[in-house]
Amino acid sequence: MPMSSADYRESLRRLAPRVFVDGEWIESVADAPQLVPGINAVGVSYDLALREELAPIMLAEQASSGKTVNRMIHVDRSSSDLLNKLEAVRLLCQETGSAIAQATARVDTDLGSRYGERFTAWLHDAQDRDLAVGIAMTDAKGDRSKRPHEQANVDTYVHIVERSAKGVVISGTKAIVTGAPYMHEFLVMPSRAMVENDTAFAVCCAVPCDADGVTIVARPAGRPGEKAALFSNTYGQSTAVLLFDRVFVPWERVFLAGEWQHSAHLTYSYATHHRHTCIAARAGFGDLLIGAGATMCEANGFDPGAEPHLRERMVELISLVEGFYACGVAASVYAQVDEPSGVVMPDPVFSNIGKLLLATQIYDMHRLAHEVSGGLIVALPGPDEDHNPETAARLAEVLRANPEVPYDKRIAASRLVEDLTASYQGGWYSVISLHGGGSPEAMRREIWRNYPVGDKAELVARLLERNVAAGPGRKIAGDRQPGKCCAMGCTPPSATTMVALPATRKESMP
Repeated sequence: MPMSSADYRESLRRLAPRVFVDGEWIESVADAPQLVPGINAVGVSYDLALREELAPIMLAEQASSGKTVNRMIHVDRSSSDLLNKLEAVRLLCQETGSAIAQATARVDTDLGSRYGERFTAWLHDAQDRDLAVGIAMTDAKGDRSKRPHEQANVDTYVHIVERSAKGVVISGTKAIVTGAPYMHEFLVMPSRAMVENDTAFAVCCAVPCDADGVTIVARPAGRPGEKAALFSNTYGQSTAVLLFDRVFVPWERVFLAGEWQHSAHLTYSYATHHRHTCIAARAGFGDLLIGAGATMCEANGFDPGAEPHLRERMVELISLVEGFYACGVAASVYAQVDEPSGVVMPDPVFSNIGKLLLATQIYDMHRLAHEVSGGLIVALPGPDEDHNPETAARLAEVLRANPEVPYDKRIAASRLVEDLTASYQGGWYSVISLHGGGSPEAMRREIWRNYPVGDKAELVARLLERNVAAGPGRKIAGDRQPGKCCAMGCTPPSATTMVALPATRKESMP
């Protein structure tokens, strides 16, 4: 049953997870001021899913059940699904669980197990209850030069410590879990390809947030309570470390238990889905920077369209954002169906290129926002000064630029740019863009692993051998670009159901 943001908050009150934020025990997650921005942000995803005009992108029909479900927990089955997910995530910055469906189907085919059946049953239940699901993938890892089974402290990776007829018992640590304090459940996944000696660490399962033995050690969501944080004191995200201390997981919630040969497929598949999603998330962040930059230009007394230096910077910012987003669109268009699961897989080359671009260009996006905004964004007095009878009136006079833009509007725009790019939260956005979904090196390796470099080398060899280079207009048949399975290209995607989003984005942003 679809929930509203109010329903979501109330559902959190019915749970009792063990959560610490900045050393303080949180008795009620839903009522903790340190977590309000994160709960607000997730709440928006619930409310937008109830808006009729956004239903085409915020809702989807789950093929395995025939039910209409929230797209944030939907398993993609077509290129159209991937495109709509991009647009939905551009608004919401959430993600899905398609990789597990792919991996369990492969394990079942290979070994005759029933993991896929279990995952489908869990998925349908989570969709029916409209749960917020957090991904617990990144392990603490310990000594990075050693494999999981070689660690001095085995709990730096989540692993199976016991098996019984009823289920498994897991212990260990997952780090960098976004939104952990206010998730209903966690999907625990392996964070790397395992070898045979790592069998105990090849585990995937679903764990309720308040299961016995789970401790959530988190930081505040955004910048709650800070008056100058115009965005991140209302919308932000908490990240957390999850500590698992002999947590029992019944078999119906276990989707991989020691099948180390399949850990690589699960890890790489999830990484591709996740990076595809990250592209949309940072495009949404880019939308804020573009809008804030244009607003600052106007507030400073400039028309960016009439000032070449400002226009160039704004066009560069727009090009960066829409450039990596275009990779996400290409990854959706050139998607291929993964067998035997039937899940549609975004093209890995375009997904990883898009994520690599945003990971490294996030700093350029910040720089460009700073260039068009000016230094006032970090030189303003604090917000309490706005109400100081000794200084407020004079500041309003001398810090106004464009006579058509009120002082308070210029100041609000300045503080928004500071919040997004030059504050603690701005640094958080940078690091999470760089390392979220894997490091830039991980993306580079995936691009190299999936890109048909050999085809390009063969093309040049044919050119040199046949002297085709001397003949203009000649084209070598069979050259395959990223995403193309043959000379004619992939099967065209099914027609999309995306709404007209340029206006929708403006109207839908919180």
